[in-house]
Order: sequence, then C-alpha cells, then structure tokens
Amino acid sequence: MARPAGRTTRTVLSLLALVVAALLVSWGWNMFGPGNPAARRTGRHVVRVQVLNGSGEPGGGTRVAAWLREGGFQVTDVRNADRNDYFATFVVARRSDLSLAREVAHYLGGPPLVRQEWSSELADVSVLVGSDRSRLQVDH
Repeated sequence: MARPAGRTTRTVLSLLALVVAALLVSWGWNMFGPGNPAARRTGRHVVRVQVLNGSGEPGGGTRVAAWLREGGFQVTDVRNADRNDYFATFVVARRSDLSLAREVAHYLGGPPLVRQEWSSELADVSVLVGSDRSRLQVDH
C-alpha cells in the first residue's frame, strides 16, 4: 500500500514543478518579452522623450505623449513648439548616439530623423508633432 501513495506524491510533485516552471516562463516573458515597456530600454538607460506640439491642433502632443508612455518611453516634457504651423512630424536626436532617436522613430512608424545635439538632461529625444500626425502609428 505504500507504493500507490508514493506514486501519487511523485505525480503531485511533478505537477507542482510544472506549474512553477510555467509561472517562471510567464513571468520572464512578461518582464522581458517584446511587448513589455521595460524592454523599451537601451542598455540600462530609459529613453527620455520631449514632445513638442507644432501641429496647431490642441491635444495633439498629449496624444503622442500618451502613446509613447504606453510604449515604455519616459516622457519628460509636453508643450507647444515654437510655432504651430509645422507640416511634418519628425524625431530629433538630442545625443550623438542616434540609436535612442531611431528607437522612438521606429515606434512611431518612421517619421524623419534629425540630429540636433544639446547638453540638457531634460530629454534624449524630442518629437515635434506636425499637422501630418495622422501618419504616426499612435492609434493601434
């Protein structure tokens, strides 16, 4: 009679081990999988983004900023651009390394990339939202 109880114990322990393994895989996928905002990092650096609304439409910059936040980017500033008649939306690289700006541009669907370095700690990348913002992939 000891054998059936031992077999049952091994079966229960095996099932428990499978459940634990499945939970670990699920946690790993959730933390490091492609859809995770935490995966939106280059090395150990979170991409800091400034959003400037130059479209002339109230709330255009706020919508783009919300979409960037959903993607795991750290939006540090949202405000109006120096003008409100920009036609084109573009991504501005604020660092010599263009990889951060390329990551933002790719996430937004490929607007043009411009390099304009600055020494501010406010943002690594700026997004200037123009009136062509409908081309951006912000409404998935």
